[in-house]
Amino acid sequence: LAGLNPTELQVGIALIQSLRDEGRTIILVEHVMDAIRSLCDYCVVMSSGAKIAQGTPDEVLSDPEVIRAYLGDDDA
Repeated sequence: LAGLNPTELQVGIALIQSLRDEGRTIILVEHVMDAIRSLCDYCVVMSSGAKIAQGTPDEVLSDPEVIRAYLGDDDA
């Protein structure tokens, strides 16, 4: 969903939500935080090929190691 304008992003999120609502399992590799929060019940976060966190979007997005890996040490 990266690279889409805001309107396209909302359409993409709605499409994926409709597939999920049909009972389909979706594996999503995504960097757009709005999409992650809207679409994911459970997340696994990787950095340099290693799993650094797993849990709900709120849990992983507030994890200090995830913040450090993706935003830098100043934000952890």
